[in-house]
Amino acid sequence: MQSILNKLGISDDNPGAFAGEWRGGGDIIEKISPVDGKLLARVRSASAEDYEWAVGRAHEAFLKWRVTPAPVRGETVRQLGNALREAKSDLATLVTLESGKIIAEGEGEVQEMIDICDFAVGQSRQLYGLTIQSERPSHRLMEQWHPLGIVGIISAFNFPVAVWSWNAALAAVCGDSTIWKPSEKTPLTALAVIKIAERVCRDTDADPAIFSLLVGDGPSIGQKLAMDRRIPLVSATGSTRMGLSVAKEVHGRLGKTVMELGGNNALVVTPSADLDMATCAIFFGAVGTAGQRCTSTRRVIAHESVLSKLRDQLLSAYKSVRIGSPLDRSILMGPLIDKTAVDMVHHSIQRLRDEGGKVLYGGEALDGVEFPGGCYMTPCLASAKPDLEIVQHETFGPLLYLMSYGDFDEALAMHNNVSQGLSSAIFTNDLREAEKFVSVVGSDCGLANVNAGTSGAEIGGAFGGEKDTGGGRESGSDSWKSYMRRQTNTINFSTELPLAQGIQFGTPDAGSATA
Repeated sequence: MQSILNKLGISDDNPGAFAGEWRGGGDIIEKISPVDGKLLARVRSASAEDYEWAVGRAHEAFLKWRVTPAPVRGETVRQLGNALREAKSDLATLVTLESGKIIAEGEGEVQEMIDICDFAVGQSRQLYGLTIQSERPSHRLMEQWHPLGIVGIISAFNFPVAVWSWNAALAAVCGDSTIWKPSEKTPLTALAVIKIAERVCRDTDADPAIFSLLVGDGPSIGQKLAMDRRIPLVSATGSTRMGLSVAKEVHGRLGKTVMELGGNNALVVTPSADLDMATCAIFFGAVGTAGQRCTSTRRVIAHESVLSKLRDQLLSAYKSVRIGSPLDRSILMGPLIDKTAVDMVHHSIQRLRDEGGKVLYGGEALDGVEFPGGCYMTPCLASAKPDLEIVQHETFGPLLYLMSYGDFDEALAMHNNVSQGLSSAIFTNDLREAEKFVSVVGSDCGLANVNAGTSGAEIGGAFGGEKDTGGGRESGSDSWKSYMRRQTNTINFSTELPLAQGIQFGTPDAGSATA
């Protein structure tokens, strides 16, 4: 462990503010690994003075970065992707040590960073505008996109580095600088990534402050980012409660947001479904990352004709899951992020019982020599009715509700009858059901999959959801537009001044503007 920390530039005590140089005058955060309960390192969080300094430096970096040609900006991001390739193994291990996700998922997360860098490099040569036909003669009407400014990035512990890259890589090629507030539960991976970015920026003659960092809690850093008029866009990933707080502040000053918030994701299993495929998808979706993904499968809505068989297959899978140190490649489920997260899942299980639901398997805390640190538990499979209050809420952990339906329209109504709208899936071999699920009258989520699970989105598609999930989009497709400002231009190359909509203004004697 120590050798990996050393290779990534993490010492026993680390400053937690970066904007071209490292500082840290705030409180000390001790990072305890959920894997074994041991101290990994300490980070001195950013002070109020560090915040002001970092925003000032990020703005200075933006002023230079915005006039750098976009393909040149893309070269810096290309080299960042290469540097992440070289550090993939060590960085993935640190992700596992700090967040508790199994090593295969840690490696997958770093690969996401590499992939989005590759995507952004291509995007740096495709920041396309439009030419529009003008209604006025000898006029050209067009749209173009300009760099926006400083982008504030607030990320969560469950994807401690990938979410930063979704935002930062695109923002960088768009000409923006970024200030990252990582979760205070996972500060070390943020330090390691910014140290890699710092080195790349210096090698490419870019100002390292385009990738700035402020470690701290919500009130001291997150709220300031939301209130700061110098930061035109804040991208926030986390709970709906956190997102509402950030959105009120940012929109109150007419700023922009990209929100990726809670998910209460459902998977529908129809009579024609391949049950083996569906079981595998549900198992990974519910147990992967110990149920701590925003896209984790929370609800299974199975047709009454297949419910019994699906339940038996899920029980068999749940009873076979290997739980333990996420550094062991034979393990499928590691610890939750901390003991508080375990307690929260237990509270939800008790509410489920109180409301009439039934635990079919699991939900026990695991401790002892084999499960140190108090952060391990067995995944819980439960039966529930869709109208239970607890089912309407997102429990951020390995708690899965199994429900039944009779009519397909009933399944769709059950699916959509929650306030969250991130990810969704259906397993069916019926073309009509599949098409209806992804139609306007089907899933109301930002992500809707057919014969694929709710979890494991690719970077090429825009990522995000509707309703209480926030409505924002990150990562691929045309999400780059969120990080730029749109400008419409009218160019008159005639010697007259015609007006649009046929308006005539003034008198012929005085000289008029006419259409």
